[in-house]
Amino acid sequence: MFFPDNIKFLRKRKKISQSYLAEELNINRSTLAGYEKNVQPPYAVLIEISNYFKISIDALLKYNLSILNEFQLSEIEKGFDADISGKQIRLLTISVDSDNNENIELVPLKAQAGYTQSHADKEFIEKLDRFKLPFLDNNKTYRCFQIKGDSMPPIKENSWLTCSYIQDWKNIKNGTACIIITKSDGIVFKLVYNHIQSDNLLQLVSTNREYSPYNINISEITEIWKFETFNGFEI
Repeated sequence: MFFPDNIKFLRKRKKISQSYLAEELNINRSTLAGYEKNVQPPYAVLIEISNYFKISIDALLKYNLSILNEFQLSEIEKGFDADISGKQIRLLTISVDSDNNENIELVPLKAQAGYTQSHADKEFIEKLDRFKLPFLDNNKTYRCFQIKGDSMPPIKENSWLTCSYIQDWKNIKNGTACIIITKSDGIVFKLVYNHIQSDNLLQLVSTNREYSPYNINISEITEIWKFETFNGFEI
């Protein structure tokens, strides 16, 4: 648990004394000194410390905040601390067949605006068309997305891409082709270059060099799917 070191680090980052912080928290200075020496505070005080520094209790306890850069610290102060390790628990909504095997849902262009907003909605997912590809690894979860635009040749506009779900974004290898579900830009298909460890962002690159690379903060991303295979069917 990193709590004692984090309290000391956050206090020094604000350039305040133990006496000043103790007064702000309505506790004795000696009590605060004990917390910085690994005395466990009561939950009510932990909440007060969390509110004061605008850092979640989870981050105060689990992450070594002193090794983060200022950008990462500003992100967790905004509430994005679940991503600072590069891996967060992401709950994926899926559908299954009568034998309890996962389906591959199809996300056509006409449904993509809805998918961006309702990707975690069970009723929305169950309304999508679905299919099976028996040669795929049964240990992965798949989804099929129709793509638009001409930014990723040789893949053509309106093509269907079957992709596998990526749980741990930290381990995405540079140059991996992925479908990225974003909060602002909808669904995009790009080559991904991973800068999560240093800057909490991904660089997205097109194979069509007429399109410039751009960066996206991971707080703007809800899902990432790795391109696996191309499908030529129509629905």
